[in-house]
Amino acid sequence: MFKSLLKLFTGQSGSASARGSSNSTVVSSTGSGSLKDLENFVDYVVRALVDNPELVKVTSESGDDVKVIKIDCKKEDIGKIVGKHGKTIMAIRALVSGAAGRLREKVSVEVVD
Repeated sequence: MFKSLLKLFTGQSGSASARGSSNSTVVSSTGSGSLKDLENFVDYVVRALVDNPELVKVTSESGDDVKVIKIDCKKEDIGKIVGKHGKTIMAIRALVSGAAGRLREKVSVEVVD
């Protein structure tokens, strides 16, 4: 899982960048797992934040231009995901947006009420 996240955030694989190989440049936007990898990342982070990780559901929907990752959890856990003044969800959105930008995609993250 961490190797796929490393590819998303840096555009390189961990072992190839350490060797200095020119084979690891930018992750292709044609890869079918790119949105799924971002979805898995959001799932991992959210489950680490909440009190009831077994009740967390992370799904994704593809629209015309934007792909949306939706977080559904217990009502009591929404505050932990959003954070004080929305800083936690803004950080998650920034990381997902940055990784999606490397994939030449637009992805947003929403917390379902």
